[in-house]
Amino acid sequence: MGDPWQECMDHCVEITRKAGKMICDALQQDITVMEKSSPVDLVTETDQKVEQLIISSIKEKYPTHSFIGEESVAAGAPSVLTDNPTWIIDPIDGTTNFVHRFPFVSVSIGFTVNKEIEFGIVYSCVEDKMYTARKGKGAFCNGVPIKVSGQEDVRQSLVLTEMGFKKDPEQFKTMLANVKTILTIPVHGIRSPGSAAVNMCLVACGSADAYYHMGIHCWDMAGGAAIVREAGGVVLDISGGPFDLMSRRLIAASTRAIAERIAKEVTEFHVGRDDTDGV
Repeated sequence: MGDPWQECMDHCVEITRKAGKMICDALQQDITVMEKSSPVDLVTETDQKVEQLIISSIKEKYPTHSFIGEESVAAGAPSVLTDNPTWIIDPIDGTTNFVHRFPFVSVSIGFTVNKEIEFGIVYSCVEDKMYTARKGKGAFCNGVPIKVSGQEDVRQSLVLTEMGFKKDPEQFKTMLANVKTILTIPVHGIRSPGSAAVNMCLVACGSADAYYHMGIHCWDMAGGAAIVREAGGVVLDISGGPFDLMSRRLIAASTRAIAERIAKEVTEFHVGRDDTDGV
C-alpha cells in the first residue's frame, strides 16, 4: 500500500501552487479590503476565494477529512482539533502585507492526524518559495534541503516577532516592553516581516535564529511549525514548555538554548485558545 499522507502532501503542493497564483494575479488588480474584529484585522475577497479553492479541492479528493480554515472560523465554523485527519489552512498569511503589496505573503497549510502535525506547506508566493516538510523526512525550499542556523548564543541572533495595535492597553504595553527586553539582551536585531508562516520558514532556512509571538492562531503556526522542526529547530510554548498548536503562542528557534532564553525574558499575557475561546 502507498503512503496515504504523502499522497495528501503531493496533492496539497499542487493546490497551494494554484492558490499562490490566484494571490499573485489578485495583486495586479484593485484590492477590496474589509475589517474583521478591528480596524487593523483585515480580510479581502481574495482571502475568502483562496480558502474556498483550497477546501473544495481537498474535499473533492478526501471527503471524510476535517478542516480548520481562518476565514471559515471567522464566519462561525468551529475551531476544534480532533484525531481525524485535519487540514489547517491560512489562505493568505500576511493579509496586511497583501493589502499593501508588501512581498511577504504566503499560503500556509498544516495537516494533522491524531492531533500531531504530519506535514506542513508554506508557499511564499511573491518570492515563489515553496517550503515543505514531512514528519521525519526533512524540510525543503523549492525541493532543496534547508536547515536552521544552529546558533546557540542569543547575543549573536536575529530575532523575529510581530508588532501591531492591541485593544487591551496592558497587552499593548507588554508587547512593546518585550521588544525592548529582547533588544537589550542585546541581540543583533529584531525584524517583523508580517507573516507568521514566513517568519518560521526564515528560521528554518537559517536566515533568522528565532521567532516569538503571542496572539496568533493555529492556521498561522501549523505549516511553519512542521518546517522548523524538520529543519532541525525547536518549537516551544512561549513559557518554554511543550508547544500546543491550539494555544495561540509559540517560540520557534534554531536551538533549544535560544528558545529557552527568549522564554525566560518575555512577559506573557493572556490570549485565549483557538479551541475554547474562538477568534
